[in-house]
Amino acid sequence: MSGKFKKIGIIGKFRDDGVGDTIQTLYDFLIERGCEVLLDEVSAMVLPGLDIPVGDRDELGENSDLVIVVGGDGTFLNAARTLNDYRVPLLGINLGRLGFLTDIHSKKIRGRLGAILDGEYIDEKRFLLHGRFEYDAGDGEITSSDAFNDIVVHKGHVARMIELDLYINGQYVNTQRADGLIVSTPTGSTAYALSGGGPILHPELDALVLVPICPHTMSQRPIVIDGDSDIEIRISDNNHGDALVTCDGQLNVNLSIGDSVRITKKQIPVHLIHPADYNYYEILRAKLHWGHRL
Repeated sequence: MSGKFKKIGIIGKFRDDGVGDTIQTLYDFLIERGCEVLLDEVSAMVLPGLDIPVGDRDELGENSDLVIVVGGDGTFLNAARTLNDYRVPLLGINLGRLGFLTDIHSKKIRGRLGAILDGEYIDEKRFLLHGRFEYDAGDGEITSSDAFNDIVVHKGHVARMIELDLYINGQYVNTQRADGLIVSTPTGSTAYALSGGGPILHPELDALVLVPICPHTMSQRPIVIDGDSDIEIRISDNNHGDALVTCDGQLNVNLSIGDSVRITKKQIPVHLIHPADYNYYEILRAKLHWGHRL
C-alpha cells in the first residue's frame, strides 16, 4: 500500500441511520488495502453487529495515521474536539447529505478513499476555539472547553434579553443587549453565525466573527476581528438570571451574574484531509443553493 495512512481509526454517527453498512463497507475496503483498523468504542456500542477491533478515543488518537468520520458535521465536530491534541488528520464521509466537513459520499468510498490512500489529497489546517469559564462566586473555579464551530453565550430558556460586557484584548468594546452573542471560527461562519446575519469567512482566514443574536438595537452589528484576539464576555450585573454557554451546540455550561468566558484560538490546529478535487466554493454553491432558479 502506498501513501502514509496505514493505521486507520473510524468514528461513526451516534445513532444507526444506515451508518453500520457504510462502516462495514469502509472496513472491508481498508482491510483489502492492507490497513490496520480500529473502531471507536462509542460507535461500537451503537452498532454492536460489527466485527471490527475496538478502541477508545485515546487509543484512536495515539495509534491512528488517519481517523475517518462517518456521519454528519455534528459527528465531525465531536471528533475534532476530542482528537485535536493528538494532531491526527481527519477525513469525513457523509451518508447522503453533503456536509461542510464531510465531503465524501458514502457510495464513492472505493474511488475517493482509494485515491487518498494513494497519496492524492488536499491537506488543510483550521483552528479551534478554547473557552475558559471563570466563576465569580466561591473559590474562583475555572473550567474549559474547545469548539470547532462556535462558542455562544445566550439566555438559555428564559424569554428575556441578557446583557453581556464585551472586551477584546483587554479593551472594553460595548455592552451587548441581545438574546446572546456568537463567537465563531471561519469554519463556523456557515453555521449559527450565518443564520444570525454574520458573513461567510473563508476557512483559510485567520479571523473570528462576533455575531449578536437578535440584538435589541440596530447599532449592534457583526464584527470580524483578528484570529489571535483575546475575547472576554462577562455576564453583566444588570441581568436577572443565569446565562448559558454552548460549544458547537453540543456542550453546555451555566454562568451566573459576574461570571465570564474567555475565548482564544487554540494553538494546535485541526488537520483535515480532502479529496484532490476539493473545492470550498462548490460546497457553498451546493449547500446554499447559489445560482438555483426559483
